[in-house]
Order: sequence, then C-alpha cells, then structure tokens
Amino acid sequence: MTDVTKVKRATNKWSRLIHVYTSMAALLLVLFFGITGITLNHPTWSIGDSSTTSTNNGVLPMSPTANGAVDYLTVSEFARNELGVKGQVEGFDSTGNSASIRYRQPGYSADLTFSTTSGEYELVSEQQGMFWGVMNDLHKGRHAGSSWKWLIDVAGLLLVVISISGLVMQLFLRKRRTAALIVSGVGVVVMLILIWITLS
Repeated sequence: MTDVTKVKRATNKWSRLIHVYTSMAALLLVLFFGITGITLNHPTWSIGDSSTTSTNNGVLPMSPTANGAVDYLTVSEFARNELGVKGQVEGFDSTGNSASIRYRQPGYSADLTFSTTSGEYELVSEQQGMFWGVMNDLHKGRHAGSSWKWLIDVAGLLLVVISISGLVMQLFLRKRRTAALIVSGVGVVVMLILIWITLS
C-alpha cells in the first residue's frame, strides 16, 4: 500500500467520522433553524399564535427625577415590579419633559414613555405570540443576549464542517463522485441565478 493510498483512506475515514458525529451533534440545531427559517419566510403563518398589544396608562408613584436628572433605574424597577415589564433595556432617552425606556426580548417588546414633571406614563407592550414569535426572534438572534449569539456561531460552524466533510466524502466515492459534483455545481448555479434575479 503506497503512502498516497494510506492518506486517501485516512482522509476518507476521518471525513466520514467527522461528518456523522458533527451531523448528530447539530441535528437539533439544524432542525430548529430549518423550521424557523420557513416560518420567518412566511410571517403571515400564525400557526396558532397571535400577536397581542396592550397599553397601560397611569402616574408614577415616585419622582421620575433625582438630583436634576432622570432616574431611569428607579422608574425601570417600578415598571418591572409593578407593570410586569420584562426583557433587557435596549435604550433610554429624554426630550424636553418626556423620557422613555425601551425593553426587548425574543418575541416581546415594551416602550415606557413618561413625563419628567407630572410623572404620567404610558406603557405599550407587544407579545408576538407565545411560541413562534419567540422562536423566530431566536432564529435571528434578536434581543437574545450573548449566550444565544454564541450558539448561533456554533451552529454556523457545525454546518460548515458538515458541508465540507460531506463534500470530501463524495470525492472518495468513485461511483457517485461525478454525479455528486454535477448536482453540487447545479446547486451553485441555481443559487447564483436566484441571487442575481433578486438583486437585479
């Protein structure tokens, strides 16, 4: 057995092992991103979910300012504890006598606007379904936090490894190699044509 043959056999063996075990490790991730990719492409498919928007008006029980500045922390704690606001604070700002705080998490958003003089507030919150709205936002990594973004990176890396190891496997299958390369080439051409049509 020549050295070239040994290298080919070893490469074929390892590509199979990598492809099989990486595919199994990424099985749930691939299913998740595949299914939510379809639902994202068809936003009108509610599939039992419905978006609900609610508005809450009132007066803050405390002063919205402290030492001449807007006390966002105190107001935010009130919103979480008493108004049921959830999610991360995406941003806050003030203009004149009006200030606002924005909260976001997958499938949920809330905007609290309040007067820095009278303390009157308006809270507008939206829940984009209890399941698919959340899943779709997770697919996009929208308001999901750093840990989920890392998971998306891992999923992308696993898909790259699966694709490359699968291609290497096909190169070592003489009976299927030509057909596999033709199908792969057709897929590339079709994708490029669709990209060109979309951008033109």
